[in-house]
Amino acid sequence: METINHPVILFDGVCNLCNSSVQFIIKHDKKGIFRFASLQSEFGKKIIQQFDLANKNIDSVMLLENNAIKLKSTAALQIAKRLSGIYSALYGFIIVPRFIRDSVYDFIARNRYRWFGKQESCMIPQPELKKLFIES
Repeated sequence: METINHPVILFDGVCNLCNSSVQFIIKHDKKGIFRFASLQSEFGKKIIQQFDLANKNIDSVMLLENNAIKLKSTAALQIAKRLSGIYSALYGFIIVPRFIRDSVYDFIARNRYRWFGKQESCMIPQPELKKLFIES
């Protein structure tokens, strides 16, 4: 697998909430830190296999950095920490025990299609953003 010199956010490419979140992150990632890949992409599938996550019913955000994977609320808070503006302050929620954070995260994740909808296929990035996405 190719070496990626940026943290990679893996997300559910057919989830409207997830796609909106990616757009939000791109807008507030003023330093261009992150790269993105859908869980459904070849790259996403390789990461799921590499970290032996296939049987863990992973359909949430993941953050790949320094050959380590962070999941659910920990991934979301690590991402928020690097965003511009007030959003980095959300990282303060890291002091909340993970089982509580992940319970809230799981509740939202279970209901995301019902609340925000689902697309038939993964989002296709606009040409000017294509360089931020990893497909294979």
